[in-house]
Amino acid sequence: MNRRRASRARAAALSLTGLLGLTTLTACVGGEEEPAAAGEERLRLAMLLPPRSGLSPFSDDAFKLSRWSTGETLVRLDADGVAQPVLATAWEQQDDPRTWHLDLRAGVTFHDGTALTSAEVVTALNAVTAADPVPRVLDGVDLEAAAVDDDTVAVTTAVADPLLPNRLSSPQLTILSPAAYDGGPVDPVGTGTGPFELTEVAGTTGATLERYDDYWGEPAVLDGIDVTFVPDGTARAAALRTGTADVVEAVPVAQAAAIGDDLLHEVAMPRTNTLYLNNDTGPFADPAVRAAARAAIDRALLVSDVYEGRADVAEGLLGPAIPWAAELRAPVAGAEPASPAEVGGAEITLGTFTDRAELPEVAVLIEQALEVAGFEVTQDVREYQFIEADALAGEFDAFVLSRATLLDTGDPVAYFASDFSCEGGFNIAQLCDPAVDAAIERAAGLAPGPERQAATMEIESLLLARDAVVPLLHERVLQGEAAGVADVARDPRERELVTSISAVTAR
Repeated sequence: MNRRRASRARAAALSLTGLLGLTTLTACVGGEEEPAAAGEERLRLAMLLPPRSGLSPFSDDAFKLSRWSTGETLVRLDADGVAQPVLATAWEQQDDPRTWHLDLRAGVTFHDGTALTSAEVVTALNAVTAADPVPRVLDGVDLEAAAVDDDTVAVTTAVADPLLPNRLSSPQLTILSPAAYDGGPVDPVGTGTGPFELTEVAGTTGATLERYDDYWGEPAVLDGIDVTFVPDGTARAAALRTGTADVVEAVPVAQAAAIGDDLLHEVAMPRTNTLYLNNDTGPFADPAVRAAARAAIDRALLVSDVYEGRADVAEGLLGPAIPWAAELRAPVAGAEPASPAEVGGAEITLGTFTDRAELPEVAVLIEQALEVAGFEVTQDVREYQFIEADALAGEFDAFVLSRATLLDTGDPVAYFASDFSCEGGFNIAQLCDPAVDAAIERAAGLAPGPERQAATMEIESLLLARDAVVPLLHERVLQGEAAGVADVARDPRERELVTSISAVTAR
């Protein structure tokens, strides 16, 4: 059976078996089950969240393309958040500081055989800017790309953007072949540049990737990747424990004891578990009522009871994964939190989602604490794909969210702009505060370095003084890796996972 036929069969098997597909990743042809070709070295990956936008790079699905090493960006960030070459080999800010020139790597082809030139990059970047809604990484950024010559792209923003190279590292700015943008939803199947080609997608159930032998870098060690989406944390843990998955995302803390530390790897994350409060309507439009919610919650109890000590109590929105944050944290002069109000039976709706197994447990403890403080709480818990739109529309008084604070640029200012500015695309808190917007605008205009870090912490202090949100804890993720799995990335930014050097040496 040839590789393409085998990949279609594997995708069909995944589609039919759903979550139970982890018990067998066989290929089905003509009604018969057929195992993967003899000698093939494939990695079986169980992922937390299914696609919610058809794997469009304009959404958070882009991070799947990145973690599978199928979609690539112009640059990447190293461990210190410094931009490094990928599809671009060099970049330079021009005399007009709004414009950067990027030199493209020679010898790159897309998975459909198209050669990478400036024309393809311009097509991809301008498709991103035309998206509706615009991807989070470009919130408030007016970006335009143009070809200088075949090997050079000019990227211009409406105002000077000192973080443009970092911004171009976001998986939401993945460069796909022009065929991906040829009308209708963006299609990443067969249009990336990475060491693995995405060949099949089985809806929200699974995906199949094959090694791309014409990759511009070192070819992948693995023959391919078989992906299953498993929102249920217990099922993901069982897949690792029983040997039906090689790598498992986000093993729930409650399952750790049953698996054993030899298969689990703890990664400190720039991810904060936060209670977002609706600052616009309902009881939490009153800052004193928001203060009452903040005062009612025992963060240490959440860490000990839900996360079994595998998390850090939040003193602010930016946690230990951002080492400079704690030493720069200080109140803003003249910005003092309100005194907690007597609540007196205020009715609130508290939302969260089931995809991260700990969040419903967190919501239960928060509900109990708020009820002791005098609130009347109704919970609404669903899968993330069915609750996100309502959360963004302000349908909840409070919402428990696990949020990555360095998701897009390796810099927290983009997170603050997205979540807390008046025009932010992920403003679950429904916050519109001129002082916060001004602080975000000031920080965004500064070059990377100590001054930008200080300005970033001023934004955090303003948000904490307003009790716009209640930071609860900073997460550590448990990544499951079966014995025999080698060189899988453990990435705090959740951009890398299976790479060209990843291998399965034994099973």
